[in-house]
Amino acid sequence: MNKARFKLSTMIIFYVLLVVLFSLLITDLLITESTSNNIREQLEEKALIVSRMVAESEIVQDELQSSSENRNVQDYAMRIQEASDVMFVVIMNMEGVRQSHPNPQLIGKQFVGGDESRVLNGEEYISVSEGTLGQSVRAFTPIIADNGEQVGAVSIGISLDALEASQQSSHRNILIGSLVGALVGVIGAYLLARYIKKNMFGLEPVAIARIHEERNRMLHSVREGIIAVDADAKITLVNKSARDIFKKAGLEGEDPIGLEVSEYLPHSMLQRVLQTGEAETDEEQTINGSSIIVNRVPLVVNDEVVGAISTFRDKTEVNQLAEQLTGVRLYAESLRAQSHEFKNKLHVLLGMAELESFDEVKSYIKRLVDHQIHEADIITNKMKDPVLAGFMIGKLSYAREQNIRLSVNCETVIPAASDDSVTHELVTIIGNLLDNAIESLEGREEKRISLVLSYVDELLEIDVSDTGSGIQEVPQQEIFQKGVSTKGNDRGYGLYLVKSSVESLGGSLEIESEANKGTDFSVIIPYEAEVEQA
Repeated sequence: MNKARFKLSTMIIFYVLLVVLFSLLITDLLITESTSNNIREQLEEKALIVSRMVAESEIVQDELQSSSENRNVQDYAMRIQEASDVMFVVIMNMEGVRQSHPNPQLIGKQFVGGDESRVLNGEEYISVSEGTLGQSVRAFTPIIADNGEQVGAVSIGISLDALEASQQSSHRNILIGSLVGALVGVIGAYLLARYIKKNMFGLEPVAIARIHEERNRMLHSVREGIIAVDADAKITLVNKSARDIFKKAGLEGEDPIGLEVSEYLPHSMLQRVLQTGEAETDEEQTINGSSIIVNRVPLVVNDEVVGAISTFRDKTEVNQLAEQLTGVRLYAESLRAQSHEFKNKLHVLLGMAELESFDEVKSYIKRLVDHQIHEADIITNKMKDPVLAGFMIGKLSYAREQNIRLSVNCETVIPAASDDSVTHELVTIIGNLLDNAIESLEGREEKRISLVLSYVDELLEIDVSDTGSGIQEVPQQEIFQKGVSTKGNDRGYGLYLVKSSVESLGGSLEIESEANKGTDFSVIIPYEAEVEQA
């Protein structure tokens, strides 16, 4: 973990430092250039102001108009030079001869630099040239007498060494600021790296990318359809199975990612899960005529609903699986019940054999054989669907095991259904009604259940009555709701499934019950028989 933290921290620090240094370098270049220009402009302006002030001086004008030699100009020039902190103050006459200079020995000699001709023609300007004191920035201003006649010129010089010194001082301050900025950037990058690592659970970016890819692979590999939305009810994930189901339902076109779930699936109910924060399980939903079984769960992070996810599967596939599981369960129950029943009968035969009552043994065996054949013949002759017939034989064996008298009466021949899914629903309806009746007989003296089936005019009628305790604690219509039961907690699913199956087949369900006398369930469903091959 420390190694991973080091990798991420180093990477973040490196990139942040690189960005900071690059930004500071660009800033340094721009500021240095701008500062140099500003300093130069300020010095040039200073030189020009001083030159104008000297040119306006009466002392200077009077002496240049006088033919006698006077040292007042030199003294005045030196005072101005010292006060303004410039390199030199040179006053010249119209022939370019110096009347003042920092070096008195050069007074009376020609001005050096070659850039004075313009000022002697009455022009004010700034130039850079090299004279007796070295290279300098020079401001030239003509000296105009009161009568408007030019009598000379003044040149103020500022050393370029001073300019470079000012620029270096400014550049040094910028470098110090850049180093401080880089240090602050490194510290900030380290703190940022720690914060990011904390929020990423200490994982490296490579590990996060791998986990993200693995998650996508897993979500797209499962057979259940999965669709997820964020807190704003916008679709963030639709796996491959979900897209296949949507395609089967006719929902094709643009990519649903990023769309409002209400636009793509108007009846998804995911908005309700986002609002309530409560999960919804095993709900049946129809999308353009396709039935699916849906589970919806809110995504909660730090006690806050940040999204919701829905998993679903085509009801046809669920029914096929249920049929397979139901067949295996019925087969196992039938074998177990018959095994227990015949074990008891073997005990009877063993007792008779030990008493050497061989005639009774023969008679008892004959009755057993006749009863089994008769019972099986009635079921198989009346019920043409082998799945339904096998189911009923198993239920008869189970009822005998529970010492319950179960009578099965087929008033007409019950043909096989044209659709295998109808058989599955019939097994669900009859099985749950019989199980409910068997449970209601617990503790009762008279234990009888009657199952009557008839098929007339493509309608199948199923009537199940018992001598049980009846429905006492809840209103009769409420017992069909999921989770409602008079038999304790974690019950109340059997009759809910019965009602769901009856409604899915377009049938009707009625109930009559009287306390301590029994209950009668009557079911009528449309039933299309299988067409027999000629």
